[in-house]
Amino acid sequence: MGRKAPGFAAVAAFLLSVGACGGGITPTTQTDVGITSNSILLGTTNALSGAAAAYGTIANAENAYFTHVNNNQGGVNGRKITFKILDDGYNPAQTVPLTKQLVEQDQVFAMFSGLGTQTQTSVREYLNSKKVPQLFVATGATTWGKDFNSNQWTLSWQPPYQGEARIYAKDVLANHPNASIGVLYQNDDYGQDYLKGLTDGLGDKASTMIKDKESYDVTAANPFAQLTKLKGAGVDTVFLFSTPKPTIQSLAFITAGLHWEPTIYLNSVSNPQVYMGLAAKSGAALKNVTSVGYIKDPTDPQWAGDEGMKLYKQVIANCSTCNVNDGFNIYGVAVAYTMVDVIKQAGSNLTRANIMKIASSQLNESNPFLLPGIKVTTTSSDHFPIMQEQVITWAGTGWKLQGSLIDERGTIK
Repeated sequence: MGRKAPGFAAVAAFLLSVGACGGGITPTTQTDVGITSNSILLGTTNALSGAAAAYGTIANAENAYFTHVNNNQGGVNGRKITFKILDDGYNPAQTVPLTKQLVEQDQVFAMFSGLGTQTQTSVREYLNSKKVPQLFVATGATTWGKDFNSNQWTLSWQPPYQGEARIYAKDVLANHPNASIGVLYQNDDYGQDYLKGLTDGLGDKASTMIKDKESYDVTAANPFAQLTKLKGAGVDTVFLFSTPKPTIQSLAFITAGLHWEPTIYLNSVSNPQVYMGLAAKSGAALKNVTSVGYIKDPTDPQWAGDEGMKLYKQVIANCSTCNVNDGFNIYGVAVAYTMVDVIKQAGSNLTRANIMKIASSQLNESNPFLLPGIKVTTTSSDHFPIMQEQVITWAGTGWKLQGSLIDERGTIK
């Protein structure tokens, strides 16, 4: 018995050292599907073609940021990110099989920044049933944060559409209290979400101020008939809750086609300066246009010496197809920054469950590509990462920030 005692003591000491916190023993690395010792595989579907192809550049900009991290930082905690991008044409019928391909055949670790409200809604139930993260979807549909408790593998990033529309409502009540409002909106959850936010924000004034609401289908050639009806209804304030192509068409048709000069509120997902420029080239005489922003505008000279903008321009050089002045590209770099932040925080516990926990309840990020003062935050009871925006008005050659940040956190139940 005496000869066995030293061996027993050694084993006991070893077990104690393993169990002790900070005992100098590196914890066992925990990983999941799509993770190897030197790589992380992410996947996405985006509209590289079709009616919403203007958004396709977002995925390329995200990939440019991952490339920057891989090349300059050796990846994240020693693992390089591979990002597989598939084109669903903004069509849910394509999103479903392509998402299943990425999950079941390619075996991605997570789906990241999939684009579109209808498209991402079409795969939410599937991804949640498989417990595959559907992280930072590129859509501001209010449901992503509001319904997180019943879809705990899905999270958005950008401000919710209803919160944005409530800011427009506050602005019109303050600056155009006698407005006669007409609304053009996309006939799906995306457009209806904006419309609900506007109606809620106007409160008991909604029924008297909103004179007409016209919807258009995403596959429609243009929204000219709907805009003609709005003018015929005698409205003097138009809300455009539309994606880039119909927005450009609308801005040009309102002034050049209808010879009409209403006050215009333009949703943020279609306001990058490059698209305002395309509208002007199509005949739009742009004035009296209001929107909101939360990301630094790469065309705004006030950010020329900003460290975040310098980093953005360095990153976007990795993308041969990306226009540095396109606001969608700085959006892509900004959301990819948050994704990398989450992976960094996961450390050696790089599991699907852990990154969802971090993303949904532990974000507290100052993102260098967002307007000063905006924080990317989540808690165990609040799953809307960004809820601050600032009103902007079109100044002829670019957007001008107005007032201060407006925080809509807590207004959406």
